[in-house]
Amino acid sequence: MRIQPEDFSYADEYARCLQAAGPECGAVASFVGLVRSSVGDSDVVGLQLEHYPGMTEQSIAKILAAARKRWDLQHVIVVHRVGELKPNAQIVLVVVASSHRPDAFAACEYVMDYLKTEAVFWKKELRNDGDAWIKSTGDDFARRDSWVDEPS
Repeated sequence: MRIQPEDFSYADEYARCLQAAGPECGAVASFVGLVRSSVGDSDVVGLQLEHYPGMTEQSIAKILAAARKRWDLQHVIVVHRVGELKPNAQIVLVVVASSHRPDAFAACEYVMDYLKTEAVFWKKELRNDGDAWIKSTGDDFARRDSWVDEPS
C-alpha cells in the first residue's frame, strides 16, 4: 500500500501485482477512482485530499488484512493519492490478484467499500460555487455494512 501525492501508472501497478501474485494467479480485478468534474450543478475545479501519516496506513492495513482473511488472494495493491488533484485525475487504485475470478472481484469491491468509509482521509471538493468537505454517505455505509452478513 502506498499513499503519495504523485500520480501512478495503472500498467506498472498491474504488472507489479501480476509478478507478485505468481503462477497461482488466475484472475485480476481492479478499480481506479477519478476526481469528478461536476457534482450536481457545481463545477469541481479540484479535490484536496489530506491524511494522518501512520494512522491512515494503519487503517488501510486493517482493511487489507480483513480482505486477505476472507478471500484467497495472491496479492493486493492499494495506491491512494493525497494533495490537490484536478478533475479527471486518478485518486485511488486497487488491484487484486486471486486464483479465481469471484474472489478477485469481491475483494476489490470490499476494499473500495471499506476505503470509502474506514480509511483515514479528509476530502474537500473545490467548487466554483464554494468548497465542500466530503463525508461518507448513507449509501457508502450501506455498501460497507452489506459485507457483514455476506458469506465469503
